[in-house]
Amino acid sequence: MSIQHSPDDQQFTTTRDGFEAELAYSYPADGVIDFTHTFVDEGLRGKGVADELARTAMAFAQEKKLKVKTSCTFMAGFVARNRDEYADVLA
Repeated sequence: MSIQHSPDDQQFTTTRDGFEAELAYSYPADGVIDFTHTFVDEGLRGKGVADELARTAMAFAQEKKLKVKTSCTFMAGFVARNRDEYADVLA
């Protein structure tokens, strides 16, 4: 599945079968990214789309050497489930 990153809009998005999903973020401080909101259209729910957005976003944070905060409850749970993989970037 293709994930697009829009730095100007501060979000990762995808469209599949006419349905959309997004993961929004902000930069609350220098060197810190906060994943603030995840939305997946009902037609895509239960298909792993949110996890794919999360993995793409976390790879971006790792690549840019950003510390990660998770205001979004989905992202907080995702990071908790994958703590070992992302321990190096958690704020």
